[in-house]
Amino acid sequence: MVRSKPFSRAGRLVRALAWTVLLLLSLGPVAVFGLYALSRRWFYPDLWPAEWTFGPFWRQLTDPRTRAALAQSGLVALLVSGLSLLVGYPAARAIELGLGRGKHLIYALLFLPTVVPSVATGIGLNIVFLRLGLAGTFWGVALVHLIPVLPYTVLTLGGVLARYDPGYEQQARVLGASRWQTFWRVTLRLIRPGLIVSGLLAFLISWSQYVLTLLIGGGRVVTLPILLFSTLAGGNPTTISGLSLIFIAPLVLALALSSRYLADAGAQKDVPHQ
Repeated sequence: MVRSKPFSRAGRLVRALAWTVLLLLSLGPVAVFGLYALSRRWFYPDLWPAEWTFGPFWRQLTDPRTRAALAQSGLVALLVSGLSLLVGYPAARAIELGLGRGKHLIYALLFLPTVVPSVATGIGLNIVFLRLGLAGTFWGVALVHLIPVLPYTVLTLGGVLARYDPGYEQQARVLGASRWQTFWRVTLRLIRPGLIVSGLLAFLISWSQYVLTLLIGGGRVVTLPILLFSTLAGGNPTTISGLSLIFIAPLVLALALSSRYLADAGAQKDVPHQ
């Protein structure tokens, strides 16, 4: 017992050091963005800004270009989330409840488009979308976002349905429930946390898309990543930091919601709510 104390202390020290490094790596860049966005006259070699102010960040937040790009990004990401669930749920159900040994091969094939560089994918699809009249349009950007989003949506929903018992649906049908009532009162309640997590994951992936948006949108569909990368050419750290904070905020909120519903999904019972 005496010999185990130094090892336990060393273990605690290693864990504390690991958590410190993890926090610095994850929160360090966000902290730097906050310092630049909420200050003025911060020059080398000063450790802290000479003046603190909310004015530059507020002007960036209320700028018409920022608000338009923010709205465009939100609309695209929400539409992509909804479409990915509409397409991904039937696909995941067919894979998990309809296939046997071949489902791992299907999942591997689904992720093949994500292995191909997005530049090559975007250039090839741009030719197709030009012929279809979708290049440079809102719908074209939303549809091309489904390529990197759908594999993760199907995989996430597949993990939920892998533990799902369709016997509850059969019992509901025997008791006289229609297909819609069975889906609404049994299926949806059992897989709801998984649907929410899948939708939030789809939102995150779509929100962060830059290359595909640039190639298919052609500069006509200006989302927040497009505006952020164009602002980098100006070299103004205050403007860049303000836009970066605006860009990060929905991602942090979506991750927080995902963690909450992941916990709910883990604690959820295997019976439908009454």
